[in-house]
Amino acid sequence: MASQDWINKDFYSILGVSQDATAEEIKKAYRKLARQHHPDKNPGDAAAEQKFKDISEAHSVLSDPEQRQQYDAIRAMGSSSARFSGSSGASGGFEDIFGGLFGQGAPGTAGGRFGSGPDFADLFGGMGDRFGTRFSSAPKGADRTAKTTISFKGAVRGTTVGLREASGNVIDVRIPAGIKEGQKVRVKGKGQQGPGGAGDLLVEVSIQDHPFFQREGDHIRIHLPITVDEAVLGAQAEVPTIHGETVRIRIPAGSSSGKTLRLKGHGIRRKNSRGDMLVVLDIVVPDQLSDQARAAVQAYAEATADFNPREDLKAKAAL
Repeated sequence: MASQDWINKDFYSILGVSQDATAEEIKKAYRKLARQHHPDKNPGDAAAEQKFKDISEAHSVLSDPEQRQQYDAIRAMGSSSARFSGSSGASGGFEDIFGGLFGQGAPGTAGGRFGSGPDFADLFGGMGDRFGTRFSSAPKGADRTAKTTISFKGAVRGTTVGLREASGNVIDVRIPAGIKEGQKVRVKGKGQQGPGGAGDLLVEVSIQDHPFFQREGDHIRIHLPITVDEAVLGAQAEVPTIHGETVRIRIPAGSSSGKTLRLKGHGIRRKNSRGDMLVVLDIVVPDQLSDQARAAVQAYAEATADFNPREDLKAKAAL
């Protein structure tokens, strides 16, 4: 938000904290209020949406030590202080070159723009005697936000997404390998412009599902179909991985459906860690059997007649 508005807003009161509140107290108050007034929990409630914007504005200033210092100094001057001249202008929205949808800015994060008048620090430069100090730097502009959706492969291996601004400029956003659903990528210097430089662009990432691979943190789970004889006698099978490799896995003799085998290091790979791939065995029975196959199964059933997999079922089901 524009610093010329700071004098008219009591951010401490908005968050319900004292002026000497610690950074941890400010963060705790913000999280509590944000959960309470988030638009997703209050659909169609304009008052809650405005409250959420006010809370976000207050937190964005008070959580930044430099901006908080500037804010406290401006508020100390009272309503008679000089006002800043500024030009109005909406921040440019975003659209994903590859078809994603982007917000123009999350509630409470769209910052005002400063005009072409004197620099913020210069306006206060001659007031050192009144405050006992001089401002060493001007505040940066506010952060901007956007959203994008990437493929499962892009999340696993990393990718680059181009975001197009309303002006037509394209911002390349590098998505690191292993990013998780809902995580944000920060692009330095691509936010709103301020006297002390531009803020940042925060891009929230959504990830498309994959029909075969299932992600569980840094682990990858798959279901491997196997035959009855492979389950009974044991076997080896080739398994595709998320990294384009094919690895061989040993199926132990006597495996049942649902048995999970672990392939170390074939999950999500980060700079300093690697997840695993979890292979769940699914025994698949053919829909139709030849007479020879049916006779073989019958012979197997007779040979294993003393085996009852449901022998202790009643005991397990006892209440």
